Amino acid sequence: MDRVKTMRVLIIEDDVEAANYLSKALKESGHVPDHASDGEQGYMLASSEEYDVLVVDRMLPKRDGLSVIEALRTEGCETPVLILSALGEVDDRVTGLRAGGDDYLTKPYAFSELLARVEALVRRRIPGETDMVYKVGPLTLDRLSHSVKRDGENILLQPREFRLLEYLMKNANQVVTRTMLLENVWDYHFDPQTNVIDVHISRLRGKIDKDFDGALLQTVRGAGYMIKAGNLD
Repeated sequence: MDRVKTMRVLIIEDDVEAANYLSKALKESGHVPDHASDGEQGYMLASSEEYDVLVVDRMLPKRDGLSVIEALRTEGCETPVLILSALGEVDDRVTGLRAGGDDYLTKPYAFSELLARVEALVRRRIPGETDMVYKVGPLTLDRLSHSVKRDGENILLQPREFRLLEYLMKNANQVVTRTMLLENVWDYHFDPQTNVIDVHISRLRGKIDKDFDGALLQTVRGAGYMIKAGNLD
């Protein structure tokens, strides 16, 4: 697979040595990093400048990383976010994803893995199909305007939720396995042994089905998931 174009990366990290190391490694890889040393500065830069991806430490002075991400998502910022943290328990990762992170990497990390992950996040934003609008029953996803509606009502999705729904709707009426989701939505070619898919499926289901008549996002027991208008046969 081809490498992505030069990325503009915002690193929000209070550890100067760690930030300098990451900035240097990104530059050597052909990318353009900026650095914010606290949460307030990071929030200001992320909300006022255009970046391809954000790399955000959880524990930051002035404003913690998760509150920065939550504020950006509330304002409609769709820039992919990779969370860095020394907190690596499942509950910690779930909390980070629920706050609006698209991926989560535990410290210490290998730069090669971080680079692969941020490139994967950026790659998922590059449209590859000609279809701009997907429809399943009363649900419509417009890839051009990055909008989702059901019964004419706007549904606000976070970037990872949008890509998950996009892939499911692209494969509407077909079973989509967990492996397919890991490879095509997260760009993982291995099982990270987390419940990241379950978290996002649950969150997505709560937004597109909970307050409407009829469930579109259905679990196919022992196989995967399917988005379909009407009940499974």
